Amino acid sequence: QVQLVESGGGLVQAGGSLRLSCAASGRGFSTYGMGWFRQAPGKEREFVAAISMSGANTLYADSVKGRFTISRDNAKNMGYLQMNSLQPEDSAVYYCATEPRGWAMRRTTDYHYWGQGTQVTVSS
Repeated sequence: QVQLVESGGGLVQAGGSLRLSCAASGRGFSTYGMGWFRQAPGKEREFVAAISMSGANTLYADSVKGRFTISRDNAKNMGYLQMNSLQPEDSAVYYCATEPRGWAMRRTTDYHYWGQGTQVTVSS
């Protein structure tokens, strides 16, 4: 079993940056893929970015491509999401999750462990 805790969210002005962290405890993190998802009020949870267990493969939603960067440090059991050029439409609760096959995937149903989320608010 893996427990995930996100941190790094907060309030930022449009055009600013934030770096989200995902701390994993328990066994297996380095063998899992990892993803970031977000959910705004009244909307469904949506895919943001994903990375394979080795870090060799990454995927991004079109809406964040070129602005966000996903990474991981398996030695530290950590995942990261660097978010630049933030816009008000990026405001949401951001969740990290692990994918059991080690792949980078887009669907929420591919992920088995989830964190509690961290709030990101971007003011205009």
